[in-house]
Amino acid sequence: MDVSGGSGQPRSGNDEPAEQSADPTAPAAGPGDGPGPERGPRAPRPAAPPADQAEETAEEPGTTQTGRPPVSPGTPAGTGKESTAPRTDSTATGTGTGTSTGKDSAATGTPGAAPTPGPAEPGHHPHGHDHDHRSLAHAGIAKGEPPEPRPKEPGGGILMGRPFGVPVYVAPSWFLVAALITWVFGGQLDRVLPELGAARYLVSLFFAVAFYASVLVHELAHTVAAIRFKLPVRRIQLQFFGGVSEIEKEAETPGREFVLAFVGPLLSLVLAGLFYLAMTAVEPATVPGVLLAGLMVSNLIVAIFNLLPGLPLDGGRMLRAVVWKLSGKPMTGTVAAAWVGRALAVAVLVGLPLLNQSGALGGSSEDVGGMDTVTDALLAAILAAIIWTGAGNSLRMARLREHLPELRARALTRRAVPVENDTPLSEALRRANAAGARALVVVDADGNPLSLVREAAIVGVPEHRRPWVPVSGLAQELTDGMRVSAELAGEELLDVLRATPATEYLVVEETGEIYGVLSAADVERAFVKAMARPA
Repeated sequence: MDVSGGSGQPRSGNDEPAEQSADPTAPAAGPGDGPGPERGPRAPRPAAPPADQAEETAEEPGTTQTGRPPVSPGTPAGTGKESTAPRTDSTATGTGTGTSTGKDSAATGTPGAAPTPGPAEPGHHPHGHDHDHRSLAHAGIAKGEPPEPRPKEPGGGILMGRPFGVPVYVAPSWFLVAALITWVFGGQLDRVLPELGAARYLVSLFFAVAFYASVLVHELAHTVAAIRFKLPVRRIQLQFFGGVSEIEKEAETPGREFVLAFVGPLLSLVLAGLFYLAMTAVEPATVPGVLLAGLMVSNLIVAIFNLLPGLPLDGGRMLRAVVWKLSGKPMTGTVAAAWVGRALAVAVLVGLPLLNQSGALGGSSEDVGGMDTVTDALLAAILAAIIWTGAGNSLRMARLREHLPELRARALTRRAVPVENDTPLSEALRRANAAGARALVVVDADGNPLSLVREAAIVGVPEHRRPWVPVSGLAQELTDGMRVSAELAGEELLDVLRATPATEYLVVEETGEIYGVLSAADVERAFVKAMARPA
């Protein structure tokens, strides 16, 4: 199942042009609204001020100029804050719901994942190419090179181990399904081996654990294939309806996509064959014989179900790869496989209860009671909902990938002005307004950037106190992770922002020169705006 569609996209801020905001640090805010970055979910930060304080911010003297007026010599860039970047990956390959390619979690609310950023003011380029009016940063950042700090590893339940270096989690919902399997299988054992008595539930529990161990083998097949293709795997999670392998990048070719999807069902078929061979070596009416038969049938069902040709199942990924190969367009393959997945969801919803009532799935139609009918309908509804939702998420994430290249650090960066530590806030804002800038960078005597003045902190200072408040008290110290290359775009940009959650970043050229300040709120609005356009 596509794990990227859990929580949806964060709300963006007001998209009014920044020229309407007099405060350079409160862009895109409508009348009475707080600054843009305060509009969506963020990492912990100071609380937004009361409405009257926000209005005082908008009354700051001077107006933000449109276009890009020249900056006085030595003008750097920057406001700092603590936001995060949108998660846009994670190919989720799952036994219960197949292999699907997404990208985080854009929608999954995974722990440690950052909210989704968006656009800066339309057509605004903070500095153009006027490099003569920018001071030097302490160190440049190579294009596409992410900083060293890594995001906190996501959870997802109880950590069971790290095969091949990939964390394996058991979700709390697994215990519910394990209890359900133990109860159902225990009832079947009572009919086949009545002499077991209450011990049948211990045997049933062993079966539940063994079955999910085979599900883990299915997921490890996807994981090994992904590692072989140099695709990072975030985690494996065993949950209610099977397992999910969260692969963070999409396969580069349709051939690799096909192999990545096919290896899971293939391993399940191999396990079914091995359990069948082992079953022939034991007596059928014994505990080993019943366990081996149950594992053989369950793995066969897992393989067949995942081979159904619709997203988010493994068969859907295989269909996507075939259409991608024939059309040359991955998006065409995604659309085709997703709609087949939705048709499959409807077929499961209607067909599964009918097949069971007719006796086509085994058993006699006369034995089907009212409670069995309700159970079949509920199971069919759950499976259909999972398939339908996964197909929709796959479509959404495919659109996201199409629009990701539109997120370019250079285009989204804000113009900024340099100020020294002891500069009063009112004077710093006056300089920013005069230069048409929307961010403040605290620099030392040599013009080297030290910190970024936080937008939220500025809004929290009443206008009458600003002449007595130095900018140093409102600034966030720059770290290496808060310096990003102006050449970053798309997934590379989001990976860097996710690695060091903040609300503002200092954007530098490859030479180390300051280009401006990138606000996570601007990236968020650009992201939402791009996603709103048709694919």
